[in-house]
Amino acid sequence: MLEFADVLEARERVAETSRHTPLDYSHTFSEMTGATVHLKLETFQRTGSFKIRGATNRIATLSEAEKAAGVVTASAGNHAQGVALAATRGGVDSKIVMPDNAPIAKIKATRDYGAEVVLDGEDYNEAQARAHAIEAEEGRTYVHAFDDPAVMAGQGTIGLEILDDLPEVDTVVVPIGGGGLISGIATALKGRDPDTRVVGVQAEGASSVATSLQKGERHELDSVDTVADGIATRSVGEHTFDVIRERVDEVVTVSDSEIAVALTHLLERAKTLVEGAGAVGLAATLGGKFDYDDDEVIVPVLSGGNIDMNTLTTVIMRGLVQTGRYVKLRTVLMDRPGALRELLDVIADAQANIYAIQHDRTSRDIGMNDTEVELDLETRGPDHVDELLAALRDSGFDVEVLV
Repeated sequence: MLEFADVLEARERVAETSRHTPLDYSHTFSEMTGATVHLKLETFQRTGSFKIRGATNRIATLSEAEKAAGVVTASAGNHAQGVALAATRGGVDSKIVMPDNAPIAKIKATRDYGAEVVLDGEDYNEAQARAHAIEAEEGRTYVHAFDDPAVMAGQGTIGLEILDDLPEVDTVVVPIGGGGLISGIATALKGRDPDTRVVGVQAEGASSVATSLQKGERHELDSVDTVADGIATRSVGEHTFDVIRERVDEVVTVSDSEIAVALTHLLERAKTLVEGAGAVGLAATLGGKFDYDDDEVIVPVLSGGNIDMNTLTTVIMRGLVQTGRYVKLRTVLMDRPGALRELLDVIADAQANIYAIQHDRTSRDIGMNDTEVELDLETRGPDHVDELLAALRDSGFDVEVLV
């Protein structure tokens, strides 16, 4: 079992490569929740994520023979970058196996940090199997992404920083994928102040922990499906599960739509770019997924900011839809002069802004004298969307909301 002393020992090693990241009070999110919200910005960490901490601590504990043989690991991206940089700085050769669908930005960054990248597997678990094969073939040391006490201890230094900067913290909200981050943070927090609450958050599409806790043993999912690729693991680790059972107070889940809303709020209100996995703690806080009192001091850990630009576009659009800032409509008009103008006049009077219009006379789903129109519109919130739809329907338009 990971102990508080392990985290304290890791602190000096981790300080050689990692930054003490900011803990930023958010007036916006405090107002939205009624709590006192401070954001732990691991997005500003080297490599853009907390993973450099655990990787540095693990590589620092290698023997000289192990360093000479090199290391290997599997990762969806953030651990890959952490191991690559920590190994390069330590003069250790590294080989990283990443899933075939890993974000391009994370693959490039891992190579730029000095690692050899091997793409193999549909998800983390399949990439891990290939990495273990390389471990056996080449005699390298496998640096686990989460289920390693030295890695967990390195991640736990985040908890020490939170307590140093905000001793009055009541609740820390932490993403869970494989469980290394929350295991380390919970160990650090409980070791110094047992009354500090630790809430874990998983994405609904990769939520193995709740079932595991109910069964009293690790449960592995058949597959995962979430925009939060950094926590898209089928199960938590053996070591991390033991720590979670003993030291984590509650585990909740959030949907991809809730993650998208949190990410959009962070961009717009906090001017902070966060990946899906990094946004789940704030998503759970904003969504009231766990109980908290007014003015309770809450710290969501924003664990990383390495989001693929294509994914970012999709997530932002989902966030805008969820917050009523974007809507896609379909209607059918009589194919006659002026019909489209009448529709657009209603939209203009309702103060909605048009992004795009698609006008189709050839659809088999409409009459010969009709035309189908799809509109992408910018709106100002859910109430504005309702007002727009009411105005269109009152004017005789049969409107279908597509998005």
